[in-house]
Amino acid sequence: MIKFEPLTKLALWGSESWVISGVKDHETIITNGPYQGMSLNELVHEQKGLLVGEENYQRFGDEFPLLVKFIDARKDLSIQVHPTDEVAHRHGKPSGKTEMWYCMEGTGDKPMLYCGLKQQITPEQYKEMVENDTITEALARYDAHEGDVFFIPAGRIHSIGAGCFVAEIQQTSDITYRIYDFKRKDKDGHYRELHTKEAAESIDYAVQPDYHTKYIPKQNEGIQVISCPYFTTTVYDLTEPMTLDYSELDSFVILMAVKGAGHLVCDGEETTFEMGDTILFPATTKEVKVEGSVKFLETYI
Repeated sequence: MIKFEPLTKLALWGSESWVISGVKDHETIITNGPYQGMSLNELVHEQKGLLVGEENYQRFGDEFPLLVKFIDARKDLSIQVHPTDEVAHRHGKPSGKTEMWYCMEGTGDKPMLYCGLKQQITPEQYKEMVENDTITEALARYDAHEGDVFFIPAGRIHSIGAGCFVAEIQQTSDITYRIYDFKRKDKDGHYRELHTKEAAESIDYAVQPDYHTKYIPKQNEGIQVISCPYFTTTVYDLTEPMTLDYSELDSFVILMAVKGAGHLVCDGEETTFEMGDTILFPATTKEVKVEGSVKFLETYI
């Protein structure tokens, strides 16, 4: 079981805690065990497939492939989009960004978010709507309830609203194209930079009837909510002990507690596990025992 010191990042709209990160110059540092003090990517370089899985190491090399965060939005985030790998490469970036949100108990009265287009628009209309401050009228708006899941593949316009508290799992990439920022100014009185041209090249203009990930919550069994080329995520809501079997899995596993408290046992080692805790298990892990009343996300590739 590998734990890390989170990186707290303050923003105009609130804060985010990067709890597992292999982003260059923003790597989380191990806080326990024999590798204490080592950065995540240093551990990947040393352990290779033993840590991330043989296929994952061949695919991603010495960079840990996921970035995991908690986001506390005290104000609305900007309207934004992330590019696909292909578009990112054209822009000279190493990779795009596909991500997901799991909504936790929010801090506002009516937390909301935007995810996807609700009406068909052209790239020309998109630019006009940004210029005349009406772009939010084209976006699907959702109330954010605890337990809601949203998948945001690269190219999907989105924004987290004030009062939301979310767990975010994404590709290891910090590339964001800001579309609209509600005419806000930073601490120096300047408008934040918009990336209208880059965003226009990145947006998926397809319209879907519903962007909310539908699933039926159940206690004491795993409910898979996302499966994509970059990660697979399952929600667990446990009120009784469970053993998670990873003996046939060629991947690291991340467990991210989003509510409640319990404890974990793995290879004779035991640790507490409560809301906010995020723990990385190497690909050599065979099983993890979970006890307590705790809700958590399980993610692997």
